[in-house]
Amino acid sequence: MTLAERVAEGIADLGATVINPIKSAVLDVGKLMIFFNESVRLIFAKPSRVNEIIRHMEFIGNQSVGIICLTGGFTGLALSFQIYLGFKLFNAVNLVGPVVALGITRELGPVLTGLIVAARAGGAMAARLGTMRVNEQIDALDVMGVNTKQYLISPRLVAAFICMPLLTAIFDFVAMLGSYFLAVKLMDLDEAIFWQKISDFIEVKHINEGLFKSMVFGIFFALICSYRGFNTTGGAKGVGDATNQGVVQSMVMIIVLDYFLTNFIRLYYNLLGIV
Repeated sequence: MTLAERVAEGIADLGATVINPIKSAVLDVGKLMIFFNESVRLIFAKPSRVNEIIRHMEFIGNQSVGIICLTGGFTGLALSFQIYLGFKLFNAVNLVGPVVALGITRELGPVLTGLIVAARAGGAMAARLGTMRVNEQIDALDVMGVNTKQYLISPRLVAAFICMPLLTAIFDFVAMLGSYFLAVKLMDLDEAIFWQKISDFIEVKHINEGLFKSMVFGIFFALICSYRGFNTTGGAKGVGDATNQGVVQSMVMIIVLDYFLTNFIRLYYNLLGIV
């Protein structure tokens, strides 16, 4: 084999291992954005799907409250204990409350809520839609003249958009109760100072920041999981693959989005002159 043939073979291998996956990923993102655009435009189309939205809100919201409360409570306990141990070295234990509150409301609350709900509700979305696709139920709806994106996808996006801030607020509240219990009841910090320090440092914008993030997370996990389920192929194995891809990609996207949203919010505050 000549040197030119080896170079050509190396370039071909490079294209197969690097370029082709990148090209496939870019095309997949483009299809996802088209899917999102079509689904959002159909939210306001007739007939309205209010009953479907409420049904999905009950599944995404109500059925997630228990696990959100459990996770939020132990997150507040664990985070408070670690911060208490660190601040005790510098005799600054009175700052445990505001530091926990800032961390919960701005970062941990929306992120952990997004990850939990994406794993629980998002996986179920992908599995149900995937099962409907491989069983040809979605094709049957198309034959009946039902707009499947408006009937199956748009209500899920709206329900996730509405429920995620509410679940995040519950997570924040329960986490702060856990922090209060550990700091005041177990570590004997002064209760009045605990709440006073929180009120001194926490502003409405910090809470709104987390709620805004959660709305974005809700839209993205519902979109990704619905897209994967709606376009499932390959029978039962395809349903499992679609569910796995939907959950994993949603959770990764939440982590990535959190970084960019944090910087976007900081830039927005700087433009408005808000410290």
